[in-house]
Amino acid sequence: MTSPPPPSGDHRAVVVGSGLAGLTVALELGGCTLVTRTALGDGASAWAQGGIAAAIGADDDPSLHAADTVAVSAGLADVEVARAVAAGAAERIGWLAALAVPFDRDRDGVALSLGREAGHRRRRIVHAAGDATGAAVMAQLRAAVEARDDITVVTDARAVDLLHDGGRVTGLAIERDGRLEVLTTRAVVLATGGLGHLYARTTNPAIATGDGVAMALRAGVSVRDPEFVQFHPTALATSADPLPLVTEALRGAGAVLRDHEGRRFLVDLHPDAELAPRDIVARANFAAGRHGPVVLDATHLGADIERRFPTVVGLVRAAGLDPFAPLPVTPAQHYAMGGVATDLDGRTSLPGLFACGEVASTGLHGANRLASNSLLEAMVVARRVAAVIAGNTPAVADLGHARTPRRLADLTLPGDDDPSAVAELRRVMWEHAGPIRDDEGLRAGLEQLGGLLPCLVPGADGRNLAVLAEVVLRAALARTESRGAHHRRDHPVVDPAQARSTLLDATTAAQLGPRATLTATTSVSAATAVPGRRAP
Repeated sequence: MTSPPPPSGDHRAVVVGSGLAGLTVALELGGCTLVTRTALGDGASAWAQGGIAAAIGADDDPSLHAADTVAVSAGLADVEVARAVAAGAAERIGWLAALAVPFDRDRDGVALSLGREAGHRRRRIVHAAGDATGAAVMAQLRAAVEARDDITVVTDARAVDLLHDGGRVTGLAIERDGRLEVLTTRAVVLATGGLGHLYARTTNPAIATGDGVAMALRAGVSVRDPEFVQFHPTALATSADPLPLVTEALRGAGAVLRDHEGRRFLVDLHPDAELAPRDIVARANFAAGRHGPVVLDATHLGADIERRFPTVVGLVRAAGLDPFAPLPVTPAQHYAMGGVATDLDGRTSLPGLFACGEVASTGLHGANRLASNSLLEAMVVARRVAAVIAGNTPAVADLGHARTPRRLADLTLPGDDDPSAVAELRRVMWEHAGPIRDDEGLRAGLEQLGGLLPCLVPGADGRNLAVLAEVVLRAALARTESRGAHHRRDHPVVDPAQARSTLLDATTAAQLGPRATLTATTSVSAATAVPGRRAP
């Protein structure tokens, strides 16, 4: 690892983000520059409690894993992508083991211990350090990056915008120490994570402000399925921001949800009860919570909860609660299935621009993500991205439209954010684009967004969150059905005619419903929704 680069000069490749996807690209590629908004390895990856899905058990097969992925996706997952990602799991687990990730093993210390989570028909979840898988994995990847002299890490630098000549990427503008700098390159990899802080209730870290998707839209790059936002069923119901996650593995170990009357309300809603797909459990919890507090009852574990789920126990105690009592829980935004549209190799509609991890939409998750598929997808696609860049074949996925050149002279340095405006936007999104939506609420959200724009767009977070809020609201308004994580109370059933992805970019002419006025003077491009297709 070397010192930060000067503002000028060419870079073989620039990787934006240092979560699991970004670090994997850097380690597999080498000879690159990695830009991270805070410290190396900060972000949601280190917070992952659940684990990594891998069909490596004696009774399992990647084809079964792929089938479960497709089944949970509500008809929108790309079958070939699901098969490829599932097939790559064993190799990726071996790669992590070679990096000394301390995976949990059986009593003999030989075979990997495999857990089961919602939507999986087999026990195939690989864990490390119990419920601290993300932290254990990221610790080893950080150490591996720090040991590499051919990877340049630039910390405390925020990506501002992509630079391109209208035909391909030419560089990345970053903000560091209050000034704009340019890293010139012919390959940029977005690994910036999700958009959790678009919502008042989220399990994501504060840096999850959707920077990669917003930059892509401003560059005219195609974005897919922003309406599909996953809400985790069980975040600890406290005043914290973000909310502490209570891992799904607890329900896999037999914990049950009870309403304010002590009733297990999920047994009447789905044959798998607490192990139903996340969208079903989250909506049920959301609805039950309107009548009183909901708790997750894991008291049957007794003292064993401290050994098996030390991260949850620590979070509960930090909140001043008793880990051996039923835990107050609420749904919270957790993951974005949509993102920058890519193919299986991470290629986007702009040559030289790649995306992987949560910022990307590869077609794996469709309308609903299968539990513990996110870390796996990040590693499998990141490896493929590195292979494409190393092969010097920056082809373009057939996903978008023409782009306008964007150079440093076109950019302005974002100012300070208005905390009250950002907080109000997050409240609006939770109220109107949360686990349960309808036409009236989505239109109200768009109207309220328009009133907030003057206070949002000058800020670094605000301008990105404004773009994301509009595309989520408008795509959700356009999808007049309930599918996967997108639930419309006014259109509660699946419409077979809408079994297609939504594709958006900044130059699409279609108009779908009321839109916020995002003018050129704000440097925020308005995007619209049209039926789209997945990458090849």
